[in-house]
Amino acid sequence: MPRPFSDYDVGDWLRLRPPLDAMRSWRIARATDAFARQPPRTGHLAAIQRATSGRRAMVTIAFNDPEILGRQIRAVRAFVPGPVHIVADNSSNPARAAEIETLCRAEGVAYLRLPRNPWGPRSPSRSHGAALNWVWRRLIKPARPAAFGFLDHDIAPLAPDDPFAALERQPVAGDKRWTNDRWFLWAGYCFFRIEVFDTIEADFGQDWPISLDTGGGNWRALYSRLDPDQIVQRPIENVGVFSAGPTPDCFFERRGVWLHEQGPLAGRPEFTAAKRAHVLALIDDALAAAAVRARASPAPEPSTHALATAPP
Repeated sequence: MPRPFSDYDVGDWLRLRPPLDAMRSWRIARATDAFARQPPRTGHLAAIQRATSGRRAMVTIAFNDPEILGRQIRAVRAFVPGPVHIVADNSSNPARAAEIETLCRAEGVAYLRLPRNPWGPRSPSRSHGAALNWVWRRLIKPARPAAFGFLDHDIAPLAPDDPFAALERQPVAGDKRWTNDRWFLWAGYCFFRIEVFDTIEADFGQDWPISLDTGGGNWRALYSRLDPDQIVQRPIENVGVFSAGPTPDCFFERRGVWLHEQGPLAGRPEFTAAKRAHVLALIDDALAAAAVRARASPAPEPSTHALATAPP
């Protein structure tokens, strides 16, 4: 979305920034609109819309990593069993996408492979935002779940949690990010009452003219109208894998009871494989402990986590 012309100073006008920014914003919006009009490459969208309607829905944006996604699927089933869980696959690698589809079918999780993304891996944040907007326009908006949320594929709960609980007292929930005096919810963990968007146009992409990353496209219509002090923030902590202190060599995040791997950018790249092994072990240990507790307690009500992907 372009900035209002009144936001620009004389220097900006001398450098022709207002018309150049407006043209770039128009090109991004046009590409996103064309992308959002395309059907999924794989998956039964209408069936998933019907199964999601009126319920709580969590949508994971997957990208080329079936290994960590598999752990997330199992952890969500164990610790957040109520909402419908859907995987929207934005992978650029066909082989990884095939593995993710096979994984979702084996785990009974709804799967949609998104159309070819106009941005691809060359612009990860813009690609992610386009994927979120596709899911909003093609799935969430027409299905109208009671509430919905988005997840990155490398975040997983390690204990029972209800990420929708905060929506009983506030319209949105998640982890706040700030750029100067503007804030938005991190796109890797954000939840919304559906009626929040009844009177505004949602945009889960970037608002790059004011330096807001993926999810910040909702700043002007939504977040600027909310009091950030009224949005509860869970604790976030960097946890060093091999060393402690404020700048560990390699780290992941604890976001409340959720673990966020953070990928190769969170620390020195030579430690990426070792960090992955450590993160997987932590999730596996939490799942094993949950299985032991489940065997020692009465059988729960059937989970509504799984959603058949076959057409009705």
